[in-house]
Amino acid sequence: MTLTLNDKYIKPFVDEGDLKAIQNEISDAHARLLAKTGEGNDFLGWITLPDDYDKDEFARIQKAAKKIQKSCDVFIVIGIGGSYLGSRAVIEFVKSPMYNSIKKDTPDIYFSGCNISAQSMNELLQICEGKDVCINVISKSGTTTEPAVAFRIFRELLEKKYGKDGAKDRIFVTTDKARGTLKKFADESGYETFVVPDDVGGRFSVLSAVGLLPIAVSGIDIEMLMKGASDAAKLYTASSDIQSNDCMKYVAYRNLMYRDGKATEVLVSYEPYATMFNEWWKQLYGESEGKDKKGLFPASVIFSTDLHSLGQFIQDGSRNLFETVVSVVNEEEKRAIPYDEANIDTLNFLANVDLNEVNKMAMKGTILAHVDGGAPNMLIELNDRSAYSMGHLIYFFEFACGVSGYVLGVNPFNQPGVEAYKKNMFALLGKPGYEEQKKELEERLK
Repeated sequence: MTLTLNDKYIKPFVDEGDLKAIQNEISDAHARLLAKTGEGNDFLGWITLPDDYDKDEFARIQKAAKKIQKSCDVFIVIGIGGSYLGSRAVIEFVKSPMYNSIKKDTPDIYFSGCNISAQSMNELLQICEGKDVCINVISKSGTTTEPAVAFRIFRELLEKKYGKDGAKDRIFVTTDKARGTLKKFADESGYETFVVPDDVGGRFSVLSAVGLLPIAVSGIDIEMLMKGASDAAKLYTASSDIQSNDCMKYVAYRNLMYRDGKATEVLVSYEPYATMFNEWWKQLYGESEGKDKKGLFPASVIFSTDLHSLGQFIQDGSRNLFETVVSVVNEEEKRAIPYDEANIDTLNFLANVDLNEVNKMAMKGTILAHVDGGAPNMLIELNDRSAYSMGHLIYFFEFACGVSGYVLGVNPFNQPGVEAYKKNMFALLGKPGYEEQKKELEERLK
């Protein structure tokens, strides 16, 4: 199996009767999701995306990726939220977070438009100096503040460096199929465009052109990525039985934890390359379930690093959390610990032991310690870091999220709370039409 869920360390915290009782709720949610009869059913295209994707566009993505690889040193991906987290998560998980520092035959990939930091922008512009640059701007509308500002800046850079005609061959746009200011501007400017599907929300869009173009530019095999997701889809949609479907088992346990007063789910990895995957997961579940005053708070840690900080809280703090550990079983990278004749650290008992073995023992020891401390644990074991396994893991969490949202009793495919800060920001910046709100907010800020 590519992925298995080990429930040995959470079972003692769950009543067997409760586990059986939640089966009907999960079966109902599973059926509503597949029949598209639940809330948010206009945004369920991701369910069949691993098989029903546009094959012609997929081929264009692969062609564009090769063109980008040959024509630039630096590739800038401009987007926020689901428009960048998915691709960055996959690239760093499969390739490593030090990807840009390792000798390779693909461009360095950086992400912009995901904050409003002048320092971050200036540093990235300095990186681009003296180098050939291509950009991929990803926005459904083209008017989201953070990516729109970044697009202005990098478009100006490219047009000054290459001229308008030269720049248009270095700008790739992923946006709405037919509508929106960005689509109109891209067509008028002659940029190559790819589609943000109408029926796929941003946080579920990594397996669409939104994620696939940057992932392909990094050199990752996107055909195998989609194959992994396709096989996962067949596996997890076939049955809602908790005992035979690990995806539904995950849904069952996390909802039972929530009902038992566990307010926080902590996603745990023991590898730095999973840091951005954890960020993608946090958006997926936070934006999908955090509404109507409901939902688990999604947090994450990288052990053993965070064992020297947050590990204290997880071990001994408030008993309002549980952990979901994602572990890669077969690590390709190896590094043995050397023998030291001085043995000043008294660690010669580890001489010639592979660091992966030490890491695995740290994981097992931590799980047992946290369980003893009253923090339930689930262990998701992934076979390897391949594109295939990554596609499988993505679909596992996406499908679980859809079912879990329905079990929770919310619409997992909208995000009404995301707009609140934008309205205040626009008013404070003096956007036309926000005059009255600006006066009110300035008064409150005095």
